Amino acid sequence: MSDRPLLLSVPNVSEGSDAATIDAIGRAFAPARLLDLHTDPDHGRSVYSLAAPQGQLAEALVSGARAAVARIDLRRHRGAHPHVGAIDVVPLVYVDESVRGAACAEALTAAALIGDELELPVFLYGDLATTEGCRERAAIRRGGPATLAERMQKGELRPDYGPPRPHESAGAALVTARPPLIAFNVDLATDDVELARSIAARLRESGGGPPGARAIGLHLPSRGRAQVSFNVHDHTQAPLRTLVEEVRSEAPIAEAELVGLAPAAAFEDFPDDVPIRNFDPERQLIENALRSLD
Repeated sequence: MSDRPLLLSVPNVSEGSDAATIDAIGRAFAPARLLDLHTDPDHGRSVYSLAAPQGQLAEALVSGARAAVARIDLRRHRGAHPHVGAIDVVPLVYVDESVRGAACAEALTAAALIGDELELPVFLYGDLATTEGCRERAAIRRGGPATLAERMQKGELRPDYGPPRPHESAGAALVTARPPLIAFNVDLATDDVELARSIAARLRESGGGPPGARAIGLHLPSRGRAQVSFNVHDHTQAPLRTLVEEVRSEAPIAEAELVGLAPAAAFEDFPDDVPIRNFDPERQLIENALRSLD
């Protein structure tokens, strides 16, 4: 693709049902290569896994964000996943430390362009956060778009780029650079959402769970199930097999689900009797996906 560092990005947009909108946004991310697309109508969310060299990826992300802003109106949004933006989070992903600097630079470029060109407030989070209160996505998204607008109006939250108030229909965007994160869902064989929430509360890091584990409990109307939805920042500290067994100790499991890409090592010793919905190792394991670009 280029002699410049190859970077990944996993933009999340707040639309999980409208196929025409999801497809149009996906096309708008060109020339970045689309490695994987995951959509979920219950979450009201689509996750695009993209790859492009440094210097191309930022422009591709701005183009996709422009399409999301044009086509998604948060005032009509339906879905259970926390969000504050039409293009909600835009992480730049570096697979190894040698390209961390390139990913950070590209993330800052994308953030500045999105804020300037699309008049969308952009908050830097994670390792790029400029205030401690913005390190966690959950801290920024707490209460949703309406609460974000109130906090910005009071001056409690100030974006790093773009206007000091949310976009009327597209809200705000959150941008960072980070190593691979595993978005992993466990569907319970029950519709008891309170059970899913109690399991999530126990297994997230802030509730005494393993380091780097984030978790929420959701209801999935289309499947008639409850779900424990994880973000795993370090699978060596919070192995997927361990999380699955911890969930199974409190509730029967229907199936698991990987959202986007993950390192192959994350699935070592994964329980054979837990099916992974629509899992495609050739497409969804990072090593295989990157090999397809050669």
